[in-house]
Amino acid sequence: MADQPESVPVNRRRGFGIIVTVIVLILLVVGVWLWLTAGRESTDDAQVDGHVTQIAARVGGTVLRVPVNDNQEVPAGSALVELDPRDYQVARDKARAELADAEASAAAARSNVPIMTTAATSNVSTAQGSVEQARGATEGAQKEVEAAHARLDAARARLREAETNAAKTARDSERLRGLIAKDEVSQQQFDAAVAAADAAKASAEAAKSQIAEAEAGIRVAQSRLIQARGGEQQAKAGLRSAQTAPEQVAATRARAAAAEAHAQQARATLSQAELNLQYALVKAPQRGIVSRKSVEVGQVIQSGQPLMAIIPLDEVWVTANFKETQLTSMRPGQLASVTVDAYGGQTFRGHIDSIAAATGARFSLLPPENATGNFVKVVQRVPVKIVLDTGQDPQHLLRPGMSVVPTVYTK
Repeated sequence: MADQPESVPVNRRRGFGIIVTVIVLILLVVGVWLWLTAGRESTDDAQVDGHVTQIAARVGGTVLRVPVNDNQEVPAGSALVELDPRDYQVARDKARAELADAEASAAAARSNVPIMTTAATSNVSTAQGSVEQARGATEGAQKEVEAAHARLDAARARLREAETNAAKTARDSERLRGLIAKDEVSQQQFDAAVAAADAAKASAEAAKSQIAEAEAGIRVAQSRLIQARGGEQQAKAGLRSAQTAPEQVAATRARAAAAEAHAQQARATLSQAELNLQYALVKAPQRGIVSRKSVEVGQVIQSGQPLMAIIPLDEVWVTANFKETQLTSMRPGQLASVTVDAYGGQTFRGHIDSIAAATGARFSLLPPENATGNFVKVVQRVPVKIVLDTGQDPQHLLRPGMSVVPTVYTK
């Protein structure tokens, strides 16, 4: 009983030592953990990403064959869907016939250009010659009219002279008629006077006939003048028409250009028809895995209708949504490790490729508007793209959408 008080302090000292030891061990573990985790940032809000190529029909038609199945790996250029090509073959043949007709029309229009140019030049020369000839005919007819007027004036002068002579000879014969009754003149003189009077009267009649003839000549000459002037006007009109040769040539060239444009349009139509015929066979744009196939044989599809998706597994990456507070020391090029949940925590090596230009919330369907209502600060997440090093996934085990835990080494 006497030794009991001494044992109590010893037990206290031992308990205190144990507590101190535990505290030291805890501090040591925390220190080691802080040392090990210093310069590292990790998040479980991450997944594998990859290219998802949606395959859609570029033309409509009835599906004849679908040679692929879901989850089947296909090489680039392999057939995915085959449509009934008969409608597009008919359209191609029609386009070829229209192109042949358009090219023939264009060739004919091109050949008309030099012909029209030569003919237009010749027509100008001919029209100029016709105008000169018509002008000469008009001048000749004008001179003929003037000559006819001169002949009329001369005939009138002769008529006046003949009438004067006829009047004089008539008076002489009358005087001699009275004298012959008295036998003061001889019968011969009287007969000569009567003959002279008859001759003068005949000359007057002849002069009147010449006047009528001259007047008729004037009418004929005037008719010829009118006709010649009409011919000159026609020749001038022909010259004016021929002088439009540049415009006619330009019009012919324009028609040739229009025919060539129509031929170009027909070529484009044929090219489009051939493309449509090629589009009747839907091919894989790249190597990948077929997913979400929604097309069957006999189905009638429309242009732009989704048929399936191709996911290439040769290029996948990790999209990690780090908190904005974790980006302080994070930069592109820093090393990273990625632990994949699907394969028992298998780790892949990689590096930061880039950091998104905005937070994930900013790209959402309804981005937050902090300027309205009551504001509550929420830590945002920023997508960070992590690219795996070459040769990390030769068997293509990683599939887009898998959950991963990336760790970025910032130091």
